[in-house]
Amino acid sequence: MKATTVLAAALLLAAAGSVHAQSGIDCPTLPAGSGLAWEKLDGSDYTFCKAIRDADGRQMLAVMITREAPFRPRRADRSEEAVIDGTRTWWYRGELSGTVGLEVREALVELDRRHVAHISLRAVNEEELSLAMSLAETLQFDDVRVSIN
Repeated sequence: MKATTVLAAALLLAAAGSVHAQSGIDCPTLPAGSGLAWEKLDGSDYTFCKAIRDADGRQMLAVMITREAPFRPRRADRSEEAVIDGTRTWWYRGELSGTVGLEVREALVELDRRHVAHISLRAVNEEELSLAMSLAETLQFDDVRVSIN
């Protein structure tokens, strides 16, 4: 009986987590037909969204919506100019400690006077990097702006 109760509770938690992950209420809008779905985590002063590929479960990019940018862009790290949701911005080179051969890019998009979206992505090659950057540049933050105001 105890094992059945534990199993039922685990199934309920898993179902609740998957419904929550798919809601994407505070996540930007993904392009239709992208084959991606948001996994979402809400903190006390942030929303963290991971765009996960349906085909293989890999993360394509992540968006953190918060009051204060979690990274400080340095002009020396600028790599490519971009327009994300109508806002001109820059992609900045980043690095992950202990990784070799991984391309990392970060960008900031100001959503309003109190909120910023930090977009980050990792890629193993130039093709994957280009694809992830193109995807990020199609994100729409209209629903996010409505939900934070």
